[in-house]
Amino acid sequence: MRAVVQDRYGEPEHLRLADIPVPEPSASQIRVKVLACVVNLSDWEFLVGSPFYARLVGGLWRPKKEVLGSDIVGVVDKLGTGVNGFEIGDRVLGDLVMHRGGFAEYACVGADEMTCVPDAISDEIAACLPQPGGIAVAGTERLRAGDRLLINGAGGGSGTMALQLAKAKGVHVTAVDNAGKTEWLSSLGADEVIDYRVQDFTGLGRQWDRILDMVATRGPADIARCLSEGGRYEALGGSYRMLMSLVLGGLRFRRHKKSIGMLLVPSGRDLTERVGQMVVEKMMHPHLEAVLPLSSVPDALKQTGLGEVRGKMVIKP
Repeated sequence: MRAVVQDRYGEPEHLRLADIPVPEPSASQIRVKVLACVVNLSDWEFLVGSPFYARLVGGLWRPKKEVLGSDIVGVVDKLGTGVNGFEIGDRVLGDLVMHRGGFAEYACVGADEMTCVPDAISDEIAACLPQPGGIAVAGTERLRAGDRLLINGAGGGSGTMALQLAKAKGVHVTAVDNAGKTEWLSSLGADEVIDYRVQDFTGLGRQWDRILDMVATRGPADIARCLSEGGRYEALGGSYRMLMSLVLGGLRFRRHKKSIGMLLVPSGRDLTERVGQMVVEKMMHPHLEAVLPLSSVPDALKQTGLGEVRGKMVIKP
């Protein structure tokens, strides 16, 4: 089968399109013929081996897995021993961030991590849901009408869906991203948009009730200035050192009733099913920039790593 293979940590130029053996499912696994796989920031992190936690999961010195791609949509092609609840031909999706393997024609995945794709959702849209949709749902869970929310990195897959969910709840949304996305984010419903290359939101002298940060780059003292009393800041990604400084350094601001920490997303089948149903009910919809072949994986990863993608790019083997 064809797959995009990673031999070592580094830039996208090190990836290669190769023929490798079709995998065989082990016990409790199913094999799927991959229909679509989204390109996530987590793929970029596993590609370059940074932040450090990517190496803790993916291998300290070299990648444990040779194929990236974790939000997988596919048709069940073969069942491993002990698998119940799926049949050959079922269309399934799941978040396989700990295992990966989606940038290939076939992938073996844990049956307990997969769920059936609702008929109303296309392969391409379904691929955008597990990680990005789960983050958007978890990041907007406790919002109430009238709250002020800032989304840093609002123009990606998670940010655009979080924007939709927040606006549906009657929340005032400030979107932060680069200049190439400002008008587009306004058209999606953002109440105001900040170009982070021109203005640092922590230096504006303003406060928000909630801040959802896709990639943390600011310390707890800077963040605390931007939070209202009772406010909450949640970071999703960033360097290990920065995230630890936020978690530990943020403790001293608890006495000011300001919560600073990481967004913990309960990924898994239940959340993926919930996200899929929300799309069916038109509560949110992912924004798809492009559908590309396997040969485009290196360029798609590079654009994702640089933050240039509006919404998501999907690979179709």
